[in-house]
Amino acid sequence: MSQTRIRDYRVSRGLTVRELATRAGVSSGLISQVERGIADPSLETMRKIARVLEIPLFSLFQDEEPSKVAVIRRGDRATIGSPHSTITYSRASRGGSRLEVLEALLEPGSVSATEPRGHPSEECVVALSGCLVVEVMGERHELAEGDSCHFDSNLPHRFLNESGEPTRFLVSVTPPSY
Repeated sequence: MSQTRIRDYRVSRGLTVRELATRAGVSSGLISQVERGIADPSLETMRKIARVLEIPLFSLFQDEEPSKVAVIRRGDRATIGSPHSTITYSRASRGGSRLEVLEALLEPGSVSATEPRGHPSEECVVALSGCLVVEVMGERHELAEGDSCHFDSNLPHRFLNESGEPTRFLVSVTPPSY
């Protein structure tokens, strides 16, 4: 992640460090440390910052000048995890486009978020390995390997792995959002 990217978005929106911190519900010191590359924010903190800046989360990781064709090598993917849950996302698509494809790994007994949340997009989830529960508006949809679930992301949702094995899945989001 380019630490200056958060600063650039913040400044372009006319926000001070304190204003961004207050709106995101974090300390000014944390925002300052993140912008200077001293601290690595959690996934939830990054979501809050992206929401305040009104940008898709992975925009904070995108390339400056996208080419017409992008090959993203597994080892070069932008990756983000969360200390509050044991989920890791890696972006399989190019940043800055109208479609975002993420590969996720959700550890056994984990959830993607403590509370379901919505965002202005459309989503399709494909279970690659293991069992995945997609919870949308409190309704559970159990996916086995190869199954998929397509839904309006405005509806509060989250992902659960209730099994004893890690679950890998793809998430396609259009347009990318926070």
